[in-house]
Amino acid sequence: MEFFDPSNPEDDNPFSDMSFLSEIIKSFSQQGGQSAKQIAMAIASGGSSEPNVDPVERIEFENLLRVAELHVNRVTGLPPSRNGTLSIEPVTKAGWATQSLDALKPLLSGLASIGTNSFENLEDTPSEISEIMTLLAPMMAEMTTGTMVGHLATRCLGTYDLPIPRQGNRILLIAPNIDDFGNDWSIPKEDLRLWICLHEVTLHTILGIPHVRQNLSGLLTQHAENFGKDPSVIQDHFGGIEIGEGLEGLESLQNILTPEMVIGAVRSPEQEALLPFLEALVAIIIGFVDFTMDEIGNDLISSYPMMTEALRRKRVETGEAERFVEKILGLNLTQDQVDRGKSFVDGIVERVGSEGLERLWLNEENLPTPNEVDAPGLWLARLDLENEN
Repeated sequence: MEFFDPSNPEDDNPFSDMSFLSEIIKSFSQQGGQSAKQIAMAIASGGSSEPNVDPVERIEFENLLRVAELHVNRVTGLPPSRNGTLSIEPVTKAGWATQSLDALKPLLSGLASIGTNSFENLEDTPSEISEIMTLLAPMMAEMTTGTMVGHLATRCLGTYDLPIPRQGNRILLIAPNIDDFGNDWSIPKEDLRLWICLHEVTLHTILGIPHVRQNLSGLLTQHAENFGKDPSVIQDHFGGIEIGEGLEGLESLQNILTPEMVIGAVRSPEQEALLPFLEALVAIIIGFVDFTMDEIGNDLISSYPMMTEALRRKRVETGEAERFVEKILGLNLTQDQVDRGKSFVDGIVERVGSEGLERLWLNEENLPTPNEVDAPGLWLARLDLENEN
């Protein structure tokens, strides 16, 4: 049973083909539909087989990784790896999707429960729809999770395009995406690969600081666990559906079933309360990483300015599918957020020099509050006052 056309890049909605509804109960009992991993791999690869990554490329990336580790340690004074040896692995799009799904799924786990009970308290909702949607909820969670990770694999370059802590010391790079980006912008291959390695290692270094990892992971997890449900919104969408005998007429669902509506992914008061802290932490991480990259790259890579402009533009110019993923995860990688982090870092450097940035990562108490991110002088004043006491 096929729920979407993975060869069609315009098919962003995993629920667009609902012709299977007449057989849904039978399908559930026999095979349970497609798993998130199957869907992610199909979307990532476009439904076709991908060639394996050349072993020579693996060796080249490993050599560039060692260069990146040395420079990141020199500029930040932080160890790129805190447990064991850092490794890097160029993979296919489907390979990245498969390996990243396990890492991202805990942050998407809230999707599984959203929607299961969304229809129980709806007034004037046909019982057939309530029953069908309750039955569909687990499968829709799989479909949506797989779709989101699959779309990320078609666009991401590495593990840390989204600043989310990962377990272990392995960095995954999507080799075909890196090659395509380099060809599109006529960037020398080795320059681009070194830039990517520097970026990935810098983020791995910061996200590997225990209290940073703990704080960011905790905020992301809380966001995932606190989606709100607004049954009235769903009821409005279902108001015009007419149900015929049995399952006849359910095909009309395809006109209103979007991932966000089905899941009921609306902001809750709990999420609104934690978002300022999540966005503040992400902003300073991005600002620090960009500053570190500039300190290293301008002297190390001849095409660094042009390449950096292209790559940072790519970061904020995302499509609807990518923005949907960011919203689900609680991330906000807009230009305003990037500028916010840059202003904070620049404000610290202007006042006390780049050495002042080392204080960012010393302990949990030194992490700036949302207000301090917008006023770096307040952050410095607080740390100095605490030191005096």
